[in-house]
Amino acid sequence: MRGIILLNGEPYHGIVDRSDAYVVCCDGALVWARERGIACDLVLGDFDSLGYIPEEGERYPVEKDMTDGELALTKLMEMGVSSIDIYGGGGKREDHFFGNVGLMIKAEQGGIKAAFHTDYTDFFLADGEVEIREKAGTYVSVVPVTRSVHIHDSEGMKYSMNGLVINLGESRGISNETVSPFARFYIESGKALVFIVRKS
Repeated sequence: MRGIILLNGEPYHGIVDRSDAYVVCCDGALVWARERGIACDLVLGDFDSLGYIPEEGERYPVEKDMTDGELALTKLMEMGVSSIDIYGGGGKREDHFFGNVGLMIKAEQGGIKAAFHTDYTDFFLADGEVEIREKAGTYVSVVPVTRSVHIHDSEGMKYSMNGLVINLGESRGISNETVSPFARFYIESGKALVFIVRKS
C-alpha cells in the first residue's frame, strides 16, 4: 500500500492518483482536497488553520512538538506503507516548506521512498540509479544533501554528468536538461535531492 499526505501549503492542482493508497489530509488541506474531490482516509491536525474539527478528524493540541505533516508521516510509517507521495507542501511559509522537505529524509531513514509534488516541480531524495522519463527539454537539477555527491555516469542529459562531483553548497547541478524522453544517471556516493521541473 502507498501513502499520500496532503498538506496545507499551496494547493496542488495536478492529478493525485489515490489508487492503492491511504490518504492522510492535514488540517486546512481538507479545503483544497474537497474542492478537488479527493477522498481522505484520515484527517488530522490541531485544526487551527481549518477553524473547525471535521467529523472524521483526529485532533492534536496546538502546542505540540511535531507539525501536522510529521504526524501524518509517522502514521503512515507505522502502517508500513511502501512509498509516500506528498502534495500541497509548497508556498506560503518557507520554514514549513523546508520542514516538509525534511519529511522525505525521515521517510528514507525508515526505509520508505518519498516524493514531493508541487504545481511546478516533482522532487525526491536519491542515491544509486536515477531514471527520468519526461519529454525532452525537461529541466533536471541535482542538489547534494550530504557533504558531496559523486555521479558515476549519465545519458540523455544535455550536460554530461560522467564523473561529476558536486559538493554541498555548490550550484553546478542546477538546470541540466533532458535531450530525450529517457534519461538516467548513477549516484555512486552521497545523497541528493533530484528536482524535475514541469513548469517554471
